[in-house]
Order: sequence, then structure tokens, then C-alpha cells
Amino acid sequence: MILINNFWALFLLSAPWLMLGLLLAGILNVFIPANFLQRHLGKEGVWTTIKAALIGAPMPLCSCGVIPAAVGLRRAGASKSATTAFLVSTPETGVDSVSVSYVLLGPFMAVIRPIAAVTSAIVAGILVGSEKPINTDRECNTLSSDSTQKLDEKEGSTSSSCCASAKPQPRQSTACCNSATPAQTQLEHQEKVQNDDAATVSSCCASQASQPEQNALLSKMWQAVKFSSNKLLSDTMVWLMIGLFFAALVQTFVPTSFLSQWGNGVIAMLVVILVSIPMYICATASTPIAAGLLMAGVSPGAVLVFMLAGPATNIATLGVVGKELGKRAVFAYLIGVIGVAIAFGFLTDYLVDYYGFEVNSTMIMQHEILPHWFSTGCAIILSLLMLRLFLIKWTKSHYVSMQ
Repeated sequence: MILINNFWALFLLSAPWLMLGLLLAGILNVFIPANFLQRHLGKEGVWTTIKAALIGAPMPLCSCGVIPAAVGLRRAGASKSATTAFLVSTPETGVDSVSVSYVLLGPFMAVIRPIAAVTSAIVAGILVGSEKPINTDRECNTLSSDSTQKLDEKEGSTSSSCCASAKPQPRQSTACCNSATPAQTQLEHQEKVQNDDAATVSSCCASQASQPEQNALLSKMWQAVKFSSNKLLSDTMVWLMIGLFFAALVQTFVPTSFLSQWGNGVIAMLVVILVSIPMYICATASTPIAAGLLMAGVSPGAVLVFMLAGPATNIATLGVVGKELGKRAVFAYLIGVIGVAIAFGFLTDYLVDYYGFEVNSTMIMQHEILPHWFSTGCAIILSLLMLRLFLIKWTKSHYVSMQ
């Protein structure tokens, strides 16, 4: 019973942010052109990774909401390195989590936390992006570039050979009020154009052209909602439920005293990482837990490791990384995130001991970001959407088996 209650509590906490992530993913897929993402985030490299990390850092998405957003970013044309950097920096930090860190842990942790998160995202993105299991991509790129050059060289001759034979047709009137058919003669068409009132034509065209412009935004928003609630949710809901279930298991059967008994040092950091991997928690919600660990005697470095590794290395995120970026990318992802987290953990302990920075838990309380009624409503809507997708899949599989 306690396990079910913890699972429902985590689902309530993550549902609004998951729906926000799904909506952002749909907006990215519909509104942002593919060439824009390919131009800014489509190439592997350090600068592309830095841009993706800086874009994701201030966004108020947790580990539940960033998954569909990152999937949408990847399928819209982003590279592996950019997708990974966005997937790491977004849940590890944000404007909301920095403010909560300032209140609960002090200004030092509020400053070093986003720095460590962006660094972790850049390193993980570079490691994942530099992974090239086969050389076919390079060969294909070379082949495509060669073919493009050949097409450019032959453009003039091609246009003169196949296109020159076709005589240019008289330009048809593009006026929306023009009722002339292609069967009309050119003379009749010219007489009609001369007799028409120019003001009437322009006003008619403006009135009819403004209607699609007014409906374009609503139409695109509806496409974004349909894409998010169908394709993206179908691809991510299984791993989301697995991640929430493991988080509920850890919260139910792993007490805080188990972590606090390790104190500080590399052992405490490794234990915190092992416990945080199955957890499914956002950066803001992990801050009160980190404050409790700090009060229980865990070092500030280990607390920082928990706040970095918890949101970025959960089961759901690793599953999506393996599905979208490849199984071998999971190891590069873990090496980048865990390695940078441990490095900044030691750096934090050193700075606190040497320079005397204060890291105090000034408030130990449950931090509720959104109203309970809003979280409950989002959880109910999300449950109905998942149930709908499950029934659709079951109906299709049952129909196939009956044939």
C-alpha cells in the first residue's frame, strides 16, 4: 500500500511537467523548421553542444518532461551531441531549481549547481557525439557531397536540355477572385482584368487570404497536441512508468539513513549515484531531499552529486537514450554525467573546506511547486491519454491475431 501511495505521489508530481514537455516537443516538431535545427543543432561539435546545453539549462523541465522534448528535438533534426546536452542540462538545473537551491542550501550551491550541470551536459554531449560505431555515415556524406557537386556542375546543361524544350506558358492570374478558366482565350482574359476594379480585387483577396492566416496558428497548435499525445507519448510512456515505479521502490525501501551513514568521500558519492540511478526525480524536487541529506551528515560534494545524477541518470532517461541514440551511447552518457558529477563533488568539498563557503540547510520542508488540484487534473488527463493509447495498441494487436 505504501508503494502504491508513493507511486501515485510521484506521478502527481511529474504529470504537469511531463505534459509540458510533451507540448514543447510537439511545438518543436510543428513550428520549428527542420533546416533551422539542422543549421544550429544538426552538426556534431563543441559549439553545437554548448548551444544545446545553454538552451536547456534555464528551461523549467524535469527528468519526466525533458524526455519527450528531447525525443522531439532529435526527430526534428538535432544531432546526437546536441540532443544529449539538452537531455542532461535541462533536468539537472533550471531557473526554478536554482531559486530553490538558494533558499534551501545557500548561495554557494545555487551558483555551483548550474555550472556543474552545464559542464556535465557539454562533456556528455561531446562523448556521445564523438561515438562513430561505423564509417558508413562518413562515406554516405562524402558520396552525397560528390553527387551534389556533380548536380551543381550539370545544372546549366540540364536546364538548357530538358527545360528549354518546354515553352514557357502564359502566367495565369493569381487573383483569388479571378473566375477565368484555362479554356478562356488570352484576349478575353485581358479584357476581364481591365474591367475589374483593382480595389475590389485586392479587398477580396485580402479577406480570403486572412482566413487561413487566422486559422494557421490554431491548426499548428492542434497538430502539436495530436503529435504529442499520440506518437511521442506512445514512444515514452513505457519507460516513464518504469522509471516512476523504480523511484517509488527506492523511496519506499531505501531510507535516508542508509545514505547518511556513508558521510563523505568517494564512497558516499558512489553510493548516492547507485541509489539515484533508478530514481525519477526533478531538479527542484531533489533539492529538499538534498537538504535532508545535508542535515543528516552527508558532505556538500555528495549532495551535489545526488542533485546532478538523480535527475539525469534515471531508468527512463537511460532507456530513451538507448532507443534514440544507440545502446553504446548509454555508456558514454553515463561516463560523462557521472564523471563530471564526481569531479564537481570533490571540487565542492575542497572549496567548502579551503575557502569556508557555507552550505547550510535553512529549510527542511516539502516543496510543492504547483497546486494540488492542478497536479491531480494533469495526472488524470495523462492517465486517460495513456489508457487510450494502450487500448488502441491492444485493439490493433487483437485484430491482427484474429486474422
